[in-house]
Amino acid sequence: MPGLTSAGGVLGFLSEEEPELKIFALQTLNDDIDTLWTEVAGSVGQIEALYEDESFPERQLAALVLAKVYYHLQEYNESMTFALGAGDLFKLDHGDQFEETIISKCVDQYIAVSVTHHPMPPEAARNGALNFATSFANATDNTNAAAITSPTTPFSQSTLPSKSLLSRASTETVMESSVVNTLKPGRSGSLPVSTDRVTQMALQNVIERLFESCLREGRYRQVVGIAIEARNLEVIRRVIKRASEDEKKAGKQLEDTTGPAEELMEYVLDICMGIVQERSLRTEILKLILDLLNDIPTPDYFSIAKCVVYLNQDSEASTMLRKLVAKGDQSSVAIAYQIAFDLYDNGTQEFLGKVRETLPAAEKKEESHPPESEQLLGELNDRAGGHAEEPVSEKELEIFESIRTILDGSKTIKLNLEFLYRNNHSDLSILNKVRDSLEGRNSIFHTAVTFCNAFMNQGTTNDTFFRENLDWLGKAVNWSKFSATAALGVIHRGNLSNCRKLLEPYLPRPSSVGGSIFSQGGALYAYGLIYANHGTEALEYLRGQFNDAQEEVIQHGGALGLGIAGMATGSEEIYENLKLVLYTDSALNGEAVGLAMGLIMLGTGNVKALEDMIRYAHETQHEKIVRGVSLGMALIMFGRQEGADELIEGLLNDPDATLRYGGIMTVALAYCGTGSNKAVRKLLHVAVSDVNDDVRRIAVMSLGFILFRKPSSVPRMVELLSESYNPHVRYGAAMALGISCAGTGLDEAIDLLEPMMKDPTDFVRQGALISLAMIMVQQNEAMNPKVASIRKTLKKVVGDRHEDAMTKFGCALALGIIDAGGRNCTIGLQTQTGNLNMTGIVGMAVFTQYWYWFPFTHFLSLSFTPTSMIGLDHDLELPNFKFHCATRPSLFDYPPKQEVKADEAPTLIATAVLSTTAQARRRAQKKERAQRRDSMDIDQSPTTPKTAGPSADKMDVDEEPLQEKESKDEDKKEGVDGEREPPSASEVAKKRLEKEKVGYDIENMSRVLPAQLKFISFPAGRYKPVKKPTGGVILLTDSQPDEPKSLIEEKMKKAVIEKAAAVPTLEDMRQESFNQRRMADAHGEASGALSGSGAAAAAGVLTAVDEDEEGGEEAEAPRDFEYFSDGAEDDE
Repeated sequence: MPGLTSAGGVLGFLSEEEPELKIFALQTLNDDIDTLWTEVAGSVGQIEALYEDESFPERQLAALVLAKVYYHLQEYNESMTFALGAGDLFKLDHGDQFEETIISKCVDQYIAVSVTHHPMPPEAARNGALNFATSFANATDNTNAAAITSPTTPFSQSTLPSKSLLSRASTETVMESSVVNTLKPGRSGSLPVSTDRVTQMALQNVIERLFESCLREGRYRQVVGIAIEARNLEVIRRVIKRASEDEKKAGKQLEDTTGPAEELMEYVLDICMGIVQERSLRTEILKLILDLLNDIPTPDYFSIAKCVVYLNQDSEASTMLRKLVAKGDQSSVAIAYQIAFDLYDNGTQEFLGKVRETLPAAEKKEESHPPESEQLLGELNDRAGGHAEEPVSEKELEIFESIRTILDGSKTIKLNLEFLYRNNHSDLSILNKVRDSLEGRNSIFHTAVTFCNAFMNQGTTNDTFFRENLDWLGKAVNWSKFSATAALGVIHRGNLSNCRKLLEPYLPRPSSVGGSIFSQGGALYAYGLIYANHGTEALEYLRGQFNDAQEEVIQHGGALGLGIAGMATGSEEIYENLKLVLYTDSALNGEAVGLAMGLIMLGTGNVKALEDMIRYAHETQHEKIVRGVSLGMALIMFGRQEGADELIEGLLNDPDATLRYGGIMTVALAYCGTGSNKAVRKLLHVAVSDVNDDVRRIAVMSLGFILFRKPSSVPRMVELLSESYNPHVRYGAAMALGISCAGTGLDEAIDLLEPMMKDPTDFVRQGALISLAMIMVQQNEAMNPKVASIRKTLKKVVGDRHEDAMTKFGCALALGIIDAGGRNCTIGLQTQTGNLNMTGIVGMAVFTQYWYWFPFTHFLSLSFTPTSMIGLDHDLELPNFKFHCATRPSLFDYPPKQEVKADEAPTLIATAVLSTTAQARRRAQKKERAQRRDSMDIDQSPTTPKTAGPSADKMDVDEEPLQEKESKDEDKKEGVDGEREPPSASEVAKKRLEKEKVGYDIENMSRVLPAQLKFISFPAGRYKPVKKPTGGVILLTDSQPDEPKSLIEEKMKKAVIEKAAAVPTLEDMRQESFNQRRMADAHGEASGALSGSGAAAAAGVLTAVDEDEEGGEEAEAPRDFEYFSDGAEDDE
């Protein structure tokens, strides 16, 4: 039936008395409303009257016509209201634009209303609030809802448009008032908030129909997304149960495939950890997921482990491990071990310690029987209500002991140490070039070479460079000696069994007379670096040394060592010891002590500690102490998100620029990895408005910490800032790119940084070089063709005598970073399972403070993460097996070393001679060919060979065809005369790629890059992983447990660690060191054979008292920073 061309006649029926005519008119108009709406719009009043007439039988039809008219008029709120009134006539399954638009408006309205009905739980609000007894305790009390739209909105109450999940305000009162006050019914509001109960019920009905439609079609994720936006946890629970029921009805397809319920659970967990930004909402969702997972007969234990770590429920983790061990089968034990490894990677020392304490342990057998009184007391305690544990078999006790060593971190550290030791690909020639290019008598350059060596050999135990360069090492004085000794801690990080033996000559001893206090302080710092985030065995020793120390330098090193080893332990005793030293008001050790206090209380949000630190920051006159305390407060608020808002407001409103600096660091660490929009807005605002350059610099830099999970968004955000007139802002933009894009090789970031390498300001060039190294770490030419040119630029800058000292310092650091850990480490700010890498983030944050204090540079080593694949069987042994990578071998291969060696090899001289000789030979060859042609023309007898000398050289190649020889000569000519003719490295790599086969096998305990993981597979065979490989330690199930197995031999066990003997006099120590060096050269010892020999040889130099400490020649002081702006002129 053709449609109507005019609605005039039909509209006339609306004025008739008979309801049938009115109904006919409405039905006709509804069918052709898309073409007739312009005419129907004039009769909206009549149709509305019919809708409001309760006696009219087709009120819903009138509402549907009205909804379509208002939709075409683009009055979507009114359209949605009438569509809700249409009831079942409003069809959700029609794919028209009208239905899709109205459904979208209904969902937005549902979310807005539901959020007001599901506010943040009161206990979450109490936990997030900080009750300070300080001068800025009431800094945010006078805010009001009107401030939400102000450009100077208080940080803790800023919001985005209501549709965005990323904008939830931290207080429910502000959110509620903003929704009610700003979203009024009518045509001006973006979302109508109706108080009509009937309309709200209709809205609920539409949403329920929408949900049911999605669930029928198996689109569970859409419902979950709406429910999370609306904070309606009951809907999430219902959807997950419905998915589980549907799975049971359909029956399970395959054993290896995951069902819809498991996939949905993983999806909710990923959304919760990666997108939901409000801490309290995330906690509630994780609790719900944990409850649902525990109800499943065969739950996903790895998802439970994720929830348990975030919720800090150590008892739940212990219970889960007990259940798995109690099953007793090989697969359950392997899963228990894998969960223990995951818990160690993601948990704090305090959390892991509680889990270890609640695991069953074997009773210690004592030779002497306890007194009878103790036996009686024990029996009484058992009877009185001491909960008797279920009997545990000897085999289970052994398993729990193994789990305890994993949770302790000893197993992971040992495996990473073995991996770095056996796969070390560091290039000593690069270090030698840096050493030769930088004058060792300048303390800045000496320290730069030390850092380069430390980063390049991090965790490899390869300290050969120290042993072979004792003369250079002897030039270290004062704090350079401190940093050089601490570098041993970076190089031997994780070498727990030999830590004391290595550092024995350097560590302070009560009975020692003389010795350098700088090497003693550096040794305590190194001790902490070796035991980083694993201080259970080292804390007592470090604490005793710190308390006994009288020299400020030793206290400085002891405080740093204590903080690193005791990270996030929350130890009140250590905190009190540090506070006592802080109150001595010493500027030298106060900075380190303030930082250490924050490291001990990392992420705890301890209000008492914050009050002490705030109070003292206002009392002291030393800027170094204020800076250390400010950074400590930021560390205490690590990951607290909304809970840190009050502290942030107070610090940012402080007149002291150093405390404002601490406020920005608090924003960076409290919201690290969240991508929080309000945090980004605040940082950008401070970056362009604060009067202090240091604050502006750290504000831009902190963008990297907030957005490192979205690296591709950072270049676009800092593009304009990288061209700022202020060099501090440009430096901050460069470092933000390096922090957020570390290890990605992102082209957009490199394009921004390359021009900054030629910036007129030296420290901007420094930041650009460091950031480029961070981005290019573990990249080769197959992955990023710019690697070769960037490495070439780094070598050129470090050897340029006309380059500024600050730029060369940054270049030395960059050369160490780009080859970190023997080219086996990347910079990881998140763990293999996707959680925040607390140690790595803290290390990167403190590293950025090298701007003020060079020894902090060593903290960057905490963010170096081994990129390994280490398979263990159910006995925690290393089986000798292979896994498959479905790429060409060169795609993820190590970068070549030959380019660096070519610069120092004597082949350069030979090349020059050969090129000259080649030119003479070509001339002679041309003459000979010409003579041969002439001789062929006149048919002369072959007497020509005796005429020319060069012909004798060619007797070996005369058998070759002439054309072939000429082509070779031409190729040779092109390679000598024209530099552009030879194929480039990228072309050579491309040709090599074409010849390579796709797919190859990799040995166990080999390097596997994060980008390579998606190509890794385990072929059908004896060993199979218990979970999808994510890098790091992977537990394997053995399908042939009774068969003999081949194990990988651990090379680290064979390494011999030499103890350096303390020598009484300076001359004796140096003489012995030189003798050790000559012996090592004579025997040609390998770099890794005696891993402790470098430390032993260096002891004679570093422990010596500096001869020029008093009245000696000081290193040249750095020049004042030069600022270049558009309108400024250089001062003569």
